Amino acid sequence: MKCQAVVPTARQRVKDAVTAEIVAVARGQLATEGAGALSLRAVARQMGMASSAIYRYFPSRDELLTALIIEAFDALGEVAEKAAGQSGPAFGRWQSVCRAVRNWALEHPHEYALIYGSPVPGYHAPEQTVAPASRVALVLAGLLVDAHHRGELMEIDAPPLTRAMTAEARQLSHLAMPGVPLPLVARSLLVWTQLFGHISFELFGQLVGVVEDPGVVFEFAIATTAGLLGMGPKALAARRP
Repeated sequence: MKCQAVVPTARQRVKDAVTAEIVAVARGQLATEGAGALSLRAVARQMGMASSAIYRYFPSRDELLTALIIEAFDALGEVAEKAAGQSGPAFGRWQSVCRAVRNWALEHPHEYALIYGSPVPGYHAPEQTVAPASRVALVLAGLLVDAHHRGELMEIDAPPLTRAMTAEARQLSHLAMPGVPLPLVARSLLVWTQLFGHISFELFGQLVGVVEDPGVVFEFAIATTAGLLGMGPKALAARRP
């Protein structure tokens, strides 16, 4: 027996459309006012809606912020997952993911600032943001796990882990990188933070007057950090018969 799809009622379609419009207007406010100044009343005013009516869709500013944060994390996660889904060696896929993340950030600077910039005063992200926020990290972890199992990674000289860092790496291994040697897991944490740190430096103007072509430096950065993972042209060459 086939299950028939549930068709939304007219009321539900109207609610969904209004909710989407509220989120779109709020997204515009991020660009003009910043996340800290986001106001339900201002959104309602821009939409020509009574301020009391908007609370039926979002009871508080924090719930609207949460919707924007989840939307941004999901959009970035989708971009990263698509880039990782290409065929070929892990090194090429790694580069594609890093480039895709940077390009999304440059195209959506205000959304990036919302999820990776300064915390919004008074806002505490609820648990429902955790899964969307993890998507890019899980993509990168998955690439590394795949490369390790395929034998695409080279051994590299690196400082030994301290007892405390071993504990940190073990926890991350259990969460997302089973079977990967702990020194490699530890270096992956360093590489992940470097990726977003580099993008933030570029996006928030920290490279102005220091770097002439940020794209050139970014390519050098992702090739260098891939080397910390034993991933790159030398590893590919070593696998060839």
